Amino acid sequence: MIKIYGMPTCPYCDFVHEQIKGRESEFRYINIAENIRNMSEFTRLRDVDPAFAHSKEIGDVGIPAFVLEDGRISLDPADANLVEYSGASACSLSDHENGRKGC
Repeated sequence: MIKIYGMPTCPYCDFVHEQIKGRESEFRYINIAENIRNMSEFTRLRDVDPAFAHSKEIGDVGIPAFVLEDGRISLDPADANLVEYSGASACSLSDHENGRKGC
């Protein structure tokens, strides 16, 4: 099973999350904003894995992040056989509160 770390205020994460709906046997989506345990789990990975080096250099969080079945971490949706987001700019908090997805 592939773990995906993301959060609902991230349009890239929303785009990936929509692709895995109904595929719970293949993917586990972990919302890092849901609770401190999820955030801590993600930050432990981010703190030590070289896959996040570029994200940290440019001030990105590094989500969505994929922990593949072999344990390798990737920030590329293609490594999880998913499509990368290439749409509009980021959503506002208001957009998310009103249910807007994939913006």
